[in-house]
Amino acid sequence: MNLTEQDAVLMRKMDAAFADAAERAGNQLACKAGCAQCCVGAFAIHALDGARLRRAMEELRVSNPEAARAVEERAGRWIEQWGGEFPGDIETGILGTSEEEEERFEEFADDAVCPALDPDTQKCAVYAGRPMTCRLFGPPVEVEGGYGCCELCFVGADEAEIARCAMQVPHEEEAGLVAQMADESQTVVACVLAGRGTRG
Repeated sequence: MNLTEQDAVLMRKMDAAFADAAERAGNQLACKAGCAQCCVGAFAIHALDGARLRRAMEELRVSNPEAARAVEERAGRWIEQWGGEFPGDIETGILGTSEEEEERFEEFADDAVCPALDPDTQKCAVYAGRPMTCRLFGPPVEVEGGYGCCELCFVGADEAEIARCAMQVPHEEEAGLVAQMADESQTVVACVLAGRGTRG
């Protein structure tokens, strides 16, 4: 299998892991179409995420050119608004790796709405190609010191209940595919949607 095919397998595993966690969570999982709680704020994505996003945009240009243009326009406005504060090279979309740049990124564009989010439907225009980070929101995911999950989910649940509903994430498999790309640079979703960012 080529890298694209391997990534498709990984995404199917992620979809299955989410579905399994959602079934265990029941009503404690608030995630549903139209909820955009996790679509605000910039976060770093790697080359594999970037390649997946680009493929999703290519497909959108064919299936719905108007929607694709709207995404590109929103991405352009995002760059105009936040590009001056970008902790890296905004022309290439590549995030910087210095200690100072990494510290700046911690507070960069925290209130920025993702340009992939359709403001009318509150749905992601490139949902099938969304980055791994987007796929982790909602169910509990094991992090250092416990579990992290969306603040709208598991309200009032104790630690044992949260742990019981944790989503199993194939981090090692993802890391292996990223390593195959031989591109360690990182960017943000808006830069990829605007035609910048990791090469993929």
